Order: sequence, then C-alpha cells, then structure tokens
Amino acid sequence: MSNIAILSVNHQLASVDVREKVAFAANDLTDALNKLKSIDKISACAILSTCNRSEIVVVSDSKNAKKILSDYLSDTHQIERGSLDPYFNYFENENAIEHICHVATGLDSLVLGEPQILGQLKDAYHTAKEAGTLNKLLEKLFQHAFSTAKKVRTDTQIGSSPVSVAYCAVKLSEKIFADLAEQTVMLIGAGEMIELCAQHLNQKGVKNMIVANRTVKNAKKIASLYGAQSISLKNFSSVIHQADIIISSTAASVPIIGKGLIETALKLRKHKPMFMLDIAVPRDIEPEVARLDDVFLYTIDDLEQVVNDNIGSRQREKIMAEEIIKGQNKNFANWLKTLPSEQIIQSYRSNANTIKDTAIEEALKKLKNGGDSEQIIRKLADQLTNKLLHAPFKNIKQATQEQLNQCEGCVPNNNPKKS
Repeated sequence: MSNIAILSVNHQLASVDVREKVAFAANDLTDALNKLKSIDKISACAILSTCNRSEIVVVSDSKNAKKILSDYLSDTHQIERGSLDPYFNYFENENAIEHICHVATGLDSLVLGEPQILGQLKDAYHTAKEAGTLNKLLEKLFQHAFSTAKKVRTDTQIGSSPVSVAYCAVKLSEKIFADLAEQTVMLIGAGEMIELCAQHLNQKGVKNMIVANRTVKNAKKIASLYGAQSISLKNFSSVIHQADIIISSTAASVPIIGKGLIETALKLRKHKPMFMLDIAVPRDIEPEVARLDDVFLYTIDDLEQVVNDNIGSRQREKIMAEEIIKGQNKNFANWLKTLPSEQIIQSYRSNANTIKDTAIEEALKKLKNGGDSEQIIRKLADQLTNKLLHAPFKNIKQATQEQLNQCEGCVPNNNPKKS
C-alpha cells in the first residue's frame, strides 16, 4: 500500500540556525531528488526548501517512512540524526494532504496567508517533474494543493492585505528609522523577496537604493524599476558603508557579510547606526556582527512580532480557509479510493494486450504458411475469448453472493438497444 508522507523542518519548531543546516541549495535539488528516489521503498518524491522550511514529500511503501526520511535528511546534510529529532514534524496520508494544503495556502507560513509560498511550492513541483521523480499519486497531490490554494484565495480575503516577509521587513525597518525616505538602503540579492522589498521601500518614499547581486544583469532588472543603483557583489564592500539599511536574501551557501567588513564600514560611517536584516537561509550575515555597537542585526525569526501585529484581522479568514481545505480534501480522498480499482484495470488491460499480441502473432504465422484463413480467425477468436475470460470466471466462482449482486449488470451487452 502506497502512503503519502511528509517530513518537515519549519519555523514552528526550528530556529533559523537549525533551518539553514537542512536547507537545500537550488543547484543541488535535482541530485538530492535522485538520491532520495533511489532509496528502497520510495517510489516518488519532491523537495520544498525556503527560508522558513524544508519539506520532503514522498510516496512510500514502507511502514518506517519517518525513519527513512529522517536518516536521509541528516545524511544529506551530514548532521547527527539525534540533534535534528526535536525539530521534525512528520505527516502521513490524510494528515500529509492537510499539511501540504496548509502550506500551499499560506496557513502554515510565518506570515499568515503570504502568497509567495505557492510560487515556491510550484517551483518544487516543476523541479521534481523535470527530474522525473513524480508519479501519478504525487502529481495529483500537487495539483490538488494548487487548486485548493486557488479556491482559498478566490473565496476568502486571506491574502488581501499586503503582508509578506518583505512587507514585514520594511515594517521592522520603520521601527528603527522614523523616516525611511531619508535613508540609503542596500538590497543584496535579486530574487522575488528582494524585488518585493524594493517595491515596499519605494512606496515608503525611499529614493536612495543600491541593489547588489552576483549577476549585475539581474540586479539591474530590479534597480531599473525604482531608479536604484546596481552593483556586483564583488564591489559591494566598497560602498556598503553608505547603507543605513541592509536587507539581504541570496542563495549563498556561506555568509557573504562578515564582522570585519562591518567594523570597517562603521569606521567610515563614524559609527552612525546600521540596521541589518538577514532574511536568507542559510544566513548571509555572520551572527557575530550582532555583537558590534551601532549595529541592529535581525534575522527572519525576528519578524515574528511584526507578523503577530498583522494576524488579528486574518483569523476569521483562516477559519474559512480551513473549511475550504476540509471540503477539497474530501474530494481528494474520494479520488484516492478509486486508485486500487484503476491499478487492477491497468494490470488487466496490460495482460489482455499481451495475450492479444501473442495470439495475433501465432495467427499471422499460420496465415503466412498458407493455412485456412477462416479457420485461423475462428480459432484466434476462441483463444482470445477463453484466455480473457479465464481470470473473470475464476473470480466469479470464488465470489460471495453479495459480491455477485454488486456486479449485476456488469456483463457486456453487444446490443445497445436492449441494454
């Protein structure tokens, strides 16, 4: 029996220093998926890795799927299994279906109802599809999650307010600087999160923005929208002292901003305070930077208070969204019940085609050897009829009266007018 299983390490139990240890780099995802699918009893898989979560989604025939996935995650990241155990959330079958729908709709996000997670889940789906690690069940599960998220966003106001991690980042900046418009902001990275930050900052009247990225071309795409300056990460250290606010979100596997760099920047700034927000996982800024005077360093976990301030108005929408998910999941459960019969039908059809091909091949050989065509065709029909009816007749003889009653009317009728 195939089971849907999900192992999750997310913001609810794990702090950023734990989450960054189990994060999957985008460039490593395909290899990670192939390694996972090669494990015995894993027939399909997908991996979602964001700043707030790492989710391993599989179809498994094992009764010990939790152990398999836990061992896989710890082995892949070379972390002692015991040190990760307290942070694991494990879901199976109905609970797994409910969980992935909560993720897709943003109900399980740090920022309730945030819209970015759906796009990230779709990216995870496409990566798995391209890697060839999905099967019919997992394909259907993702499509179910996407359609459920669409219905929740259509039928509720869960995503109506402009609340996102980027929005909360800008709100947190306002707690440090009363007038953001007067500040110089450096945005490091060129992903969706940085683009959203630039959008919110622009709405707050910020005129002086610098977008730094490894690929300058991508930095320019964002910078051009808001009249900002774009630079390469190779050069950002020479201008970082100009920034009053630094928001960083790259896919770097190691920190790109160290304590020494900020010490130098503070001297050039004559110790004018710097606000730094690291929303990357793994982190872009060394934690030791927080020890410096005149630096306010925050990570994505520090956005919680801003998030809580915006949750109240969404609670009613959350209740409505959960009711929609329950209704949608009933439909998915009904589809799951049809899977065993579909598999039997597919198996029966495959066997029937094999029988047919063998019989036709024998008949063609006899025809080529000059045999009587009418006799050969009649014999072919008899062989096909006998072989195709052998298994059904055997099952009928073994069936109970109740099972026979359920099958009444299932006998083929070659005269539609009488049926």
